[in-house]
Amino acid sequence: MSIMPPIPVLQGRYGTVLSAEQEGLVLERPGEELTIPAEAIARVHAEARSVTVELRAPSGATPSVHRIEDVSQAAATAFADAVNALLPERTEEIDGGALVVLRTFAKTRRQRLLRRLKWFVFGCLAVVVALCVTAGIAGVAGLAIAIVPIGVIATASLGFGVYCVWTWNRERRLLKHGITVVASQANRPGMYFYTDTAGTTRVLSHWSFEPYVRASYNPQDPSDVLVPQAPFMRRFNITLGAFILLCGLNGVALLAIMMVGTLSGGGS
Repeated sequence: MSIMPPIPVLQGRYGTVLSAEQEGLVLERPGEELTIPAEAIARVHAEARSVTVELRAPSGATPSVHRIEDVSQAAATAFADAVNALLPERTEEIDGGALVVLRTFAKTRRQRLLRRLKWFVFGCLAVVVALCVTAGIAGVAGLAIAIVPIGVIATASLGFGVYCVWTWNRERRLLKHGITVVASQANRPGMYFYTDTAGTTRVLSHWSFEPYVRASYNPQDPSDVLVPQAPFMRRFNITLGAFILLCGLNGVALLAIMMVGTLSGGGS
């Protein structure tokens, strides 16, 4: 039987929220979301201002639980009573924890890198502007004009090259030291489910029409996951990235030589 509203939405400590949806419960925590299907729930317990969702477990096994605290006591009781009343009696034994799906919203390593690269690019562009001003003050208008295209191309090359090399190194590290599993397509395009070594089902975003894809994740951080590229594409990307990075470094060296020559009087 589906769990249907109206059931109170519980708001607890540290921004935790527990609510009911069409097919179960959703527990939202900062940076992640747990979807608990109705068939995985054994019982919901209300204890004063806390609610515990107990999952089904085979005989002899300790059931997994998920708790939300500092909620309204009246809402906690109403929530537990309403959900328990809708749970059908079941006799078969299953591991409810295996049915729970975890979706992570915390910034991924790639997102953090892109944010740092953005500030790096802004910093490089600020340096280019400063060099133009310096050349203008030195009275070398031609140098000031030349700095702009060289600086912009060098900045773009450094950013793109660093991103390509970092992506290649991350994929190489996960393939060598991580765990590779088969992820199955979810009920929405671009989403796949994979299970980590702790038995937690996690969500992977990857645009593909294949029913299954290979996914490699970091055993210390299972949310650090990717779908490996074909070997040819990996080699192509690292070659291209290294070449572009080298071009960017050459551009920086060229700017440095031009400025040193100008400031030392060689450009006069």
